Amino acid sequence: MQKVSSKKLCEIVDSASVVVDVDIENIVSDSRAVNKGDLFVAIKGEKNDGHDYVAEVLKKGAAMAVVEHLVENAPADRQIVVENAIKAYGKIGAYNRSLYKGVVIGLTGSAGKTTTKEEVKFALSKFGKVYATNGNFNNHIGVPATLCKIDMDADYVVVEMGMSAKGEIEELVSYVQPDVAIITNVYPMHIEFFENFEGIAEAKAEIFKSIKKGGLAIINEDTNFAQILKKRAEENGAKVVGFGKNNHPNVELKLADCGEHNYYNAWCVLSLIKALGLDVNATAEHLSLFNALPGRGAKYDLKLPKGGEYTLIDDSYSGQPEAMIIAIETLDKMPHSGRKIVVLGKMAELGKTSKARHIEVGQVVAKSSIDVVVAVCPEMKDMLAQLDASKETHYFENKDGLDEFLINNLLQNNDIVLIKGARYSSKLYQVTDALLEKGKK
Repeated sequence: MQKVSSKKLCEIVDSASVVVDVDIENIVSDSRAVNKGDLFVAIKGEKNDGHDYVAEVLKKGAAMAVVEHLVENAPADRQIVVENAIKAYGKIGAYNRSLYKGVVIGLTGSAGKTTTKEEVKFALSKFGKVYATNGNFNNHIGVPATLCKIDMDADYVVVEMGMSAKGEIEELVSYVQPDVAIITNVYPMHIEFFENFEGIAEAKAEIFKSIKKGGLAIINEDTNFAQILKKRAEENGAKVVGFGKNNHPNVELKLADCGEHNYYNAWCVLSLIKALGLDVNATAEHLSLFNALPGRGAKYDLKLPKGGEYTLIDDSYSGQPEAMIIAIETLDKMPHSGRKIVVLGKMAELGKTSKARHIEVGQVVAKSSIDVVVAVCPEMKDMLAQLDASKETHYFENKDGLDEFLINNLLQNNDIVLIKGARYSSKLYQVTDALLEKGKK
């Protein structure tokens, strides 16, 4: 971050602490990553409390610590006491962002945020230096961290924002202050935390609340509640740019992955490029080189232990219902001479709709050309119940032993297998990791 004095930091975070006068150029919230001269933010999490490490990091050479209470056995004049350390982190990020003079692009959506963010970064790199959120570091800690590390020499900054409840995007975007705000789509993710589906759209639309006056709002006009998104953008003084099947730059577009969702991502990017006055045709040609990310549709050609090869589609990061249906339909339409296999794990945070959504996925699979279905976790029994004897089926209570079953018992030469499920609930990403390790050529 830009160099800032400890006394200025106290002002930024509204702290009355009396501290030594030192300059800070780096801020971290992971005690293991602290280096000499850093500012450490002590965050209390579900498993660990950063306050337990304050004395240690100050001894190691950290210059200061942001804390919610003074820590004993540590110099009081090196502790900036605040009411809420996470909010203080956000305020510091907002301050650093205020010093940046380039174009800031904020992005959210129910599905495909990280892929679209990476595609935006990929496209803009043709026209200048780009700094973007690392991975999917898009929450109340990730966004401040991203803002604190902004490359002030970058022409464009791309910040991804996620949410699971009302008000979260509003807070994050107040730090980001975007010149351009993008909403990729609205699906009923985290529906158990909302009274209704429309509430999710309203929560996503919070991204427009802190958009710069006269800024650009780029909206998927085919998504659920698109009119609500447009209305909220206009209420906040933004110029709305829509994209969709019937509204996108008319250019030749050849993508590495042909699924419809990939075209929506590309249309979003091209709409942004056009709105920024950049070369749309050059971007379309450049996007043909963009490949899916690990855990988000990346394809791998792997070897089998007894000879032969198969293709793995690693879509194991998210188990959101619409994304799962899209992935299944994409595989269904894919020309392939071998067997098509899906390994599907439970979908999480669906509340009362869980059973119905698992049944819906089963109905999609039933109508598809999928040959073999492997279901993981009890919730997926409802999905299996929709299938008839025309499809080979297998069931696992959890992911344990699944990789060995796939490698040694199920997979054959020329198979293509899609793995998809809620990352932390089904843990199918561990299965893809094992397959990748065992199948290296």
